[in-house]
Amino acid sequence: MNEKRSVVLVTGASGFLGRHIVPALAREGWSVRRAVRSPDGVGDEVVIETIGPETDWQTALEGVDAVVHLAARVHHKHEEHAVQLYRNVNITGTLHLARCAATAGVRQFIFISTVLVHGRSNEGRAPFSESDILTPRGLYGMSKAAAEAGLRTLARDNDMKISVIRPPLIYGAGAKGNFALLTRAVDLGLPLPFAAIRNQRAFLAVQNLSSFILRRLGHPDPASNFEIFLVADREQVSTPEFITRLAEASGKRLRLFGMPPSLLSTLLSVMGRQDTLDSLIGSLELNTSKARATGWEPQVSLDEGLRLALSAQDA
Repeated sequence: MNEKRSVVLVTGASGFLGRHIVPALAREGWSVRRAVRSPDGVGDEVVIETIGPETDWQTALEGVDAVVHLAARVHHKHEEHAVQLYRNVNITGTLHLARCAATAGVRQFIFISTVLVHGRSNEGRAPFSESDILTPRGLYGMSKAAAEAGLRTLARDNDMKISVIRPPLIYGAGAKGNFALLTRAVDLGLPLPFAAIRNQRAFLAVQNLSSFILRRLGHPDPASNFEIFLVADREQVSTPEFITRLAEASGKRLRLFGMPPSLLSTLLSVMGRQDTLDSLIGSLELNTSKARATGWEPQVSLDEGLRLALSAQDA
């Protein structure tokens, strides 16, 4: 007689993270229910057109043992005009889903937050840790910090175990944002002005994020209903080192030159690319000892993660 498999609901299943995490869960024996905006006829799926305070989760949560909440509003062209959108999706939408999950008897809830709840840089300070006072930057970081606070409160009154994961830049096949920009620039052989930068930054291969999610689902903490984790690759490297390793993984000739960081900062600021400025020039180091204390270790190295990202994109 076949043993009934545990069911996990994954929101944002058709996005960058979902396309990696869903198959990782399935390989480990989970029965995955995919929450998607549009049906594609692949496996167990449920259509959730929008995530907000009024979303009907009843059907999606039937028989579910765990929820992995990946879906979020990440970027908006006119962020200053999108306060309500960030609130509806990232804050009230997340908390509504968590309350519905607790009511439905879901045992575990994994929430993907962001390292941006700490700010964009720890320049001149110790690596960020889970106990730091939060100083979020931008609507995205602030909305995730607010969602975390709401989940902490919810965990006090429910038996559902909630794990919050704060990742840095996540890279892998299909990643967007700065990783896609750097990959494109290296592929085109464009000269990049980052050789003079002396910083240290954390990065996270999507395979390592997947493995930590699996670790939490398989080994929930019996003593606590709410835990926060900073998760990153084993190596934390400078921006020019990351770009060099990216070029090596792609087999491309790298054209890296030095521009004084002060001049580069001014140039990016004038161009209105403060996010790029912070994420390429400043330091962002993470203390991941709490995550490793759970028995988890990153499955892939930085070099292997980059090779996997680029080989999958070329396939």
